[in-house]
Amino acid sequence: MAELTKTDDAGSTGAEPATASAAGAERGRGLKVHHLRPAPGAHRKKIRVGRGEGSKGKTAGRGTKGSKARKQVPARFEGGQMPLHMRLPKLKGFNNPNRVEYQVVNVATLAELFPDGGQVSKADLVARGAVRAKSPVKVLGDGDLGVALHITADAFSSSAREKIAAAGGSVTES
Repeated sequence: MAELTKTDDAGSTGAEPATASAAGAERGRGLKVHHLRPAPGAHRKKIRVGRGEGSKGKTAGRGTKGSKARKQVPARFEGGQMPLHMRLPKLKGFNNPNRVEYQVVNVATLAELFPDGGQVSKADLVARGAVRAKSPVKVLGDGDLGVALHITADAFSSSAREKIAAAGGSVTES
């Protein structure tokens, strides 16, 4: 006769593990993606409102009358309180349509472009690629100037005037 294995009330032999997950792992199955389920209550069913005479029918949970019961309330609406766009301070001043925007050239750039000194005009600066032809030019005093330049431009800063004069050059505003 074949030997019978002793079993408990549940019908399992004493050799098998107590938990199902351990049993699956022992048999080489383990936890798989298809075993995963969302947490209880994680996916709640969408409530369909305004469909028939049931609990969320007729007024669809909006109460009666008023702007909140009709269509949609704007996101910016604050219930009659002074709105944010009216509470915030307004911009001061204005944009001057007659403003002059200068192209700037520093004294150090002039020293690099014209190492021998001499006469410098806007046309010379355009030819060397320092500025564009259509906009006015302003010379600023950043850097050092070691050669005498006689510069013609639309505007000069006070420090640029001083450095050009100190180097033995002259300034002419056009």
